[in-house]
Amino acid sequence: MTSRDVVTGARRVVVKVGSSSLTTAAGGIDPARVSALVDVLAETRERGAEVVLVSSGAIAAGLAPLGLKRRPRGLAAQQAAASVGQGLLVHRYTEELARHGLVAGQVLLTLDDVTRRSHYRNAHQTVTKLLELGVLPIVNENDTVATTEIRFGDNDRLAALVAHLVHADLLLLLSDVDGLYDGPPSRAGARLVSDVRGEADLAGISIGSAGSAGVGTGGMVTKIEAASIATESGIPVVLTSAANAATALAGEAVGTLFHATGKRRPTRLLWLRHATESKGAVTLDAGAVRAVVDRRASLLAAGITGVKGEFTAGDPIDLLAPDGVAVGRGLVNFDAGELPALLGRSSKELKKELGAAYEREVIHRDDLVLL
Repeated sequence: MTSRDVVTGARRVVVKVGSSSLTTAAGGIDPARVSALVDVLAETRERGAEVVLVSSGAIAAGLAPLGLKRRPRGLAAQQAAASVGQGLLVHRYTEELARHGLVAGQVLLTLDDVTRRSHYRNAHQTVTKLLELGVLPIVNENDTVATTEIRFGDNDRLAALVAHLVHADLLLLLSDVDGLYDGPPSRAGARLVSDVRGEADLAGISIGSAGSAGVGTGGMVTKIEAASIATESGIPVVLTSAANAATALAGEAVGTLFHATGKRRPTRLLWLRHATESKGAVTLDAGAVRAVVDRRASLLAAGITGVKGEFTAGDPIDLLAPDGVAVGRGLVNFDAGELPALLGRSSKELKKELGAAYEREVIHRDDLVLL
């Protein structure tokens, strides 16, 4: 075994644990599993690193107390289970952390908290202050007020966004699978992939839906996506099982290490690419695609050939190539209703006819990310 310097040198670590690693098959919290995880987190704190925990399990923890044998499909029932389970989950964490003289702080986030700039800033300030006070923040999606289908797998993406939010040095994804394999782990001859240094290392790997099919729904796909979000922002990721948490954080070569592939980017560009839903789209001609993609230029009305959807100025919209493939996403400076009259016209022409306000870019390059 060799030491992983990026792991042992991490001073701020985000740990994400899936519901299947915390609960019994019946859906209740497994005290032994929670206790073992907290022991690892406390040991990491004792080594001088700050820790943020992103924990699934609220809905799963609420199943047994409500007499439910399986995760309900209805949104209202899921929210009810989350309402009961979240309190039980945090109470268990609070008791276990108290054994080590640590204080837990609950942070419940919705999609708005990582997509709206003001909310994102407030979340950052809250978690940062908790860490300054020596508190161990426990983050979860606020399932009880979600307005769309609740998916446990969302917490993988949430963990990657939280890692960026708190300027983490490492993201540890814990599951019931001990790493990324080149095929289904149950298949004879499947090989553990110890290092991923880029997309090329993922070529030919059959990701499938490895993972628990019981109380958790994350699967391997969401973990790969989360690793991509983090590594593109300069944050290395270790993916392994909850049973390997201690050895992983000690720098041993367990699980899969996803090496950082990019540099930390402005927060708004990260949430624009990974945490927003497009409100519409504009179709570009070939020249505009080259300008935006190759020269990283702003998008002007002259290069747009079509408008789709209903959106207002400030909304995120997709930029489509002539073949319909999305090449970018950006914050638009015009309402959908304004754009058709501007298409194909130069900025000088628009200024002369409509005034200086119409000389501006449709999407400024600083508010645009390539997909």
